[in-house]
Amino acid sequence: MERRRVAIVALLVFFSALSQLLYWLTRPGDEPPAFVGPPRSNYTLNEFELNALDEAGKLSFTVTAPSLARRNDDGSLWVQTPHFVLAGKDGNNWNGNSESAWVTKDGTRMLLAGAVDMLRPESASARAASIVTRDVTAWPKDKKMQTEAPATITQPGSILRGTGMTADLNTHQMELLADVHASFASKHKP
Repeated sequence: MERRRVAIVALLVFFSALSQLLYWLTRPGDEPPAFVGPPRSNYTLNEFELNALDEAGKLSFTVTAPSLARRNDDGSLWVQTPHFVLAGKDGNNWNGNSESAWVTKDGTRMLLAGAVDMLRPESASARAASIVTRDVTAWPKDKKMQTEAPATITQPGSILRGTGMTADLNTHQMELLADVHASFASKHKP
């Protein structure tokens, strides 16, 4: 009886080793590793102007810059030193510059990176204003923007400084969020 158990165990070991050998000989080969590197551009543009429209066909924003690269993986745009125009209510557009920008494929969000300066010229429905800050997130189709960085808002007769800012271009409202300091010009006439 003991020999029979040993024989059965030996046969099981033999067939197990044989099946492992057959699997090893017939398995598919290893795939070479895929190239992993920086996102590749689908296309690039030099010295361009881009006009983005909203769902209603109205101008949402314009970007002019020396170079643009469209990312192949998500369709987003990377822009170097852009000059941009964010469309405001009643034609009260904001003209600005930043060190670089990233725009989503659908144009609903822009990240204006580095130093950002913006100017709204005076009109019948809005006073002239300028904003100097850093790293602004803008939603051009919703006409809103924000930053967590220090910001300075200058309008005729006032300078406001603070940390963090939100702006609604539809209502012409800008709000500094923390550590706010204001300087107002005197309206005193001699």
